[in-house]
Amino acid sequence: MARLVAAALGLDHLDGGTVFRTVAAEQGMSLAEYAKLAEHDENIDRALDDRLTERARQGDVLLESRLSGWLATRAGLEALTVWIACDEVERARRVGGRDGHDAEEALAHNQKRERSERARYLGYYDIDLTDLSIYELVLDSTEAGPEALVAEIVAAARARADRPDPAEAPAP
Repeated sequence: MARLVAAALGLDHLDGGTVFRTVAAEQGMSLAEYAKLAEHDENIDRALDDRLTERARQGDVLLESRLSGWLATRAGLEALTVWIACDEVERARRVGGRDGHDAEEALAHNQKRERSERARYLGYYDIDLTDLSIYELVLDSTEAGPEALVAEIVAAARARADRPDPAEAPAP
C-alpha cells in the first residue's frame, strides 16, 4: 500500500523494514539474528532511525516503518502520520501466506517480534507502540481492501496539502 500511495502522490518510498533487512544481509546475518543483536545494541535502531529521519527532512518521501510517525513528529516535520492496524490473526494469515509459513507459526513469530520491538522502543526512545495518539489517520486493514485504504490515505494527504499554511497567513 505504501508504494501505491507514494506513486499516487509522486513521492519516493523508503521502507524501514527493507533497509533493516538489507543491513542485516550486509552484516551476514539473518533478519532474526540482526533483530536479536538490536535488542542489546541500541546503535542499530538509532542508525536506522537517523537514516529515515534524515531522508524525511529532505522531503518528497513516504517513510514506511513502525516508528515513522514518531520520528516525523519528534523531528518537528510537517507530515501526514498514518497507522494501519490489522487483527493479529488476520495479519498472521497474510504474513504466513506471503512467507510460506502456516498462520500459527507466523502469529508466534509476529508476537515475538512485536514484544522485542516494543521493549526496545520503550527503552531506547520512551515510545509506546500501542499509543496511537500521534497519528493523524488510523485505519484498520482487517477487512478493508488495499484499494480503499490507499484511496483514503491519498485523499487525506491531498486535503492536507491544500490547507493553507498558518505561517503564511497575513497578520490581522
